Amino acid sequence: MRLKLNQVSKRFQFDWIFRDLTLDIAPYSHWAITGSNGSGKSTLIKCISGLQPLTSGQITYSLEEKEISDSDIFRYLVMSAPYMELPEEFSLCELLSFHFKFKTPIASLSLEEMMDIMYLKEHREKPVFQFSSGMKQRLKLGLCFFSKINLILLDEPTSNLDEKGIAWYLHLVKEFSKDKTLFVCSNDPKEYGFCPNEIKIEDFKPKQKL
Repeated sequence: MRLKLNQVSKRFQFDWIFRDLTLDIAPYSHWAITGSNGSGKSTLIKCISGLQPLTSGQITYSLEEKEISDSDIFRYLVMSAPYMELPEEFSLCELLSFHFKFKTPIASLSLEEMMDIMYLKEHREKPVFQFSSGMKQRLKLGLCFFSKINLILLDEPTSNLDEKGIAWYLHLVKEFSKDKTLFVCSNDPKEYGFCPNEIKIEDFKPKQKL
């Protein structure tokens, strides 16, 4: 998927979170969105996903030269973020079945294999509200990477993961993101070190006048 950001800007009341951001995001490219805590990284990724409207500017999305409308972009993306909740009353099996009613699973994996890769197979009938924070994070990431989709948006992807979990996440990226456009929103290089492209959000803030 190709994205074109044309002078995109977002303001909350009188404060510009970012302004006049213009970029051409090539298909299959991997991008880090970086900046200090509270700098606006999550706001940008929400705008890219369509969760929040822009104040000004435009984002256009295209797939194989065919433009995708703003109202349809949700069909082509998946997202994982700390502020996004899972339907916790579902068991793991129920949640996977529910998710893949809306997204197509990648052809090479069965639901059983997905659970195995996420190290959750023994919890298949357990309701998600009984999962630990690390188990929920592995599930969120698995739902993203196991979907046959064109755009993956990750905000703080290794939150609640230990060192072993971080290595597991990086393995997922290597195995399942080659044919996807990917954004990682983070201030931790461990999460985005594989990204050759970087958007430094603080570079797009208006300079304060003295």
